[in-house]
Amino acid sequence: PLPGGTEMIVVRFKITCQPEKAEQALAVMHGVVSPSRALDGVVHFDIGRDIVDPDSIIATEVFDDAAALERQDALPEVAKVMAALPGLVAAAPEATLFHVSSSEPLD
Repeated sequence: PLPGGTEMIVVRFKITCQPEKAEQALAVMHGVVSPSRALDGVVHFDIGRDIVDPDSIIATEVFDDAAALERQDALPEVAKVMAALPGLVAAAPEATLFHVSSSEPLD
């Protein structure tokens, strides 16, 4: 269990890009990685391309708590990504928020 009965937050965010726009989307999203990783309460922040569908990009974000997620969402770099997405995606983004009550290394 996590200390103090808190829950970690995991977000899976997936976009499917319009044909020929995945590289542009990756370039825009690249700018959010370093500022996000530097924030207090961000455990992991990773963005990658789906190896089966190269037009799909998946962000996996792990936060100590909801406050850390809110801090990350408030970054100007996140606003820039969200403003660019309508011109890059082929469909609405998929986002799932998971509440995690415990974690441990997988050996």
